[in-house]
Amino acid sequence: MTSDVPQPGEPGEALAELSFWQLLYRFLFFDWLFADVNAARDLFERHAARRHNRHMSRYLPVYLRRWSVLAVFDFGLGVLFERVLQATILSAWFFTWSCVTVTGMVVITVAWVFLANGRLQ
Repeated sequence: MTSDVPQPGEPGEALAELSFWQLLYRFLFFDWLFADVNAARDLFERHAARRHNRHMSRYLPVYLRRWSVLAVFDFGLGVLFERVLQATILSAWFFTWSCVTVTGMVVITVAWVFLANGRLQ
């Protein structure tokens, strides 16, 4: 007896219904888009994984925009809590998260630059 719902890793996985947390993870983090080059068994698989990763790098600017919205939102909440409500602990929390999101934006930018402009060997 076969199931109509695709299992993870099968071609129709995108049609399967994802839980809210899986959807949120995929909305914020991009690691699920890329293939592991080090897991390749031979030169052909390594080349295919690199080509796949270069092709999927076109989605990194979308993630960069998402993370920049998060950074602006966190920074705005930090300013709101510091200036308007004078809640210093909460403002420090949001300023810290804005720094974390800016660091994530740097990682996304570096990955995008190296994948989009790198040579295939």
